[in-house]
Amino acid sequence: MTDNSIPEDQSMMSLWRNAHLATLSPSLSGLGVIERGALAVKDGRIVYAGPEADLPGDYAATSHSIDCEGRWITPALIDCHTHLVFGGNRAMEFEMRLNGASYEDIAKAGGGIVSSVRDTRALSEGELIAQALPRLDALLAEGVSTIEIKSGYGLDIETELKMLRVARRLGALRPVRIVTSYLAAHATPAEYKGRNADYLTDVVLPGMERGHAEGLIDAVDGFCEGIAFSVEDMRMVFDKATSLGLPVKLHAEQLSNLGGSVLAASYRALSADHLEYLDKAGADALGHAGTVAVLLPGAFYALRETQAPPVQALRDAGADIALATDCNPGTSPLTSLLLTMNMGATLFRLTVEECLTATTRSAAKALGLTSETGALEVGKSADFAIWNIERPAELVYRIGFNPLHARIFKGRITS
Repeated sequence: MTDNSIPEDQSMMSLWRNAHLATLSPSLSGLGVIERGALAVKDGRIVYAGPEADLPGDYAATSHSIDCEGRWITPALIDCHTHLVFGGNRAMEFEMRLNGASYEDIAKAGGGIVSSVRDTRALSEGELIAQALPRLDALLAEGVSTIEIKSGYGLDIETELKMLRVARRLGALRPVRIVTSYLAAHATPAEYKGRNADYLTDVVLPGMERGHAEGLIDAVDGFCEGIAFSVEDMRMVFDKATSLGLPVKLHAEQLSNLGGSVLAASYRALSADHLEYLDKAGADALGHAGTVAVLLPGAFYALRETQAPPVQALRDAGADIALATDCNPGTSPLTSLLLTMNMGATLFRLTVEECLTATTRSAAKALGLTSETGALEVGKSADFAIWNIERPAELVYRIGFNPLHARIFKGRITS
């Protein structure tokens, strides 16, 4: 397979042939497999995805054709929950925990989210970009085309907006689709300790207004937990987001069950994320609302949790399940979506089909992008990955191995 067959002029037809397609189309069963398939692309969009034998004659006759030599093509992967932009790292506290330090010991040493806030506030936009790019590149190297990036390590208006500007800039520096989430309701900064309502009124809500006015916010997120914000706190945040026409999502039921998922569902949230302590009522609410359940096995693993999300309850409720890295400096320093899929299967007992759906079609839904990406279907952006594998299960089965052959974003080969 050679890259020089692709024309610079995207208005010309390009054809990828002699491939196995896992289309992930909801109109087909399972992974939507098409043996001996072909993909035709024009103007950065898929114009044909189906059996090569059924290609229209003018598509088959294009001079810009690539022989995939029997490789597998899937939709490009989507990481729908990350905190990719932050300053510094927390390797020191990781080492402290391994040596027996308690949470209190780490906090006294200046660790925890306080350290990430301090480091993120101290860096310029350029410095944050320089630190984020290696993490971004690691994901792109695994066939990822679309990444959600949250704020949340500023906890003041200027730094929260700085983080979102950096996220937007990353999308201009690399061939990737960046979706931003405003997560000022992530924690209460030290200067507002014990005054959540004041923090929301002084920082979170006016910051949301400014970020929206600057076009920096695609969705609004929050952390609903005993150590963070209550259901009533989040209702205030969600009401403001709704008044601005912004969709919402929520970190919910990670450490306890406060009913955050039911709240998220009541606002038709794009997603509710973590969900280790989700109950049947919460699962049913997510399924009824069409809110995606985003599971984050990296955090479950790093925190050595023992209560896994209730996957069967989500299945029974008909809820869509997505997987994401939750890349962050403290509880999930993970930059591999392939490893995330293996964790989802091994730790949460998801099937191969569920893992691949969770990082493509369902992840797109969690970002409000189902009409744009996540499946190999006519009209969608030509975002796909070509793999050196014999069957799709290899993408979930292998640990620490990357079989990517080529990554295509909007019809252009980028790796």
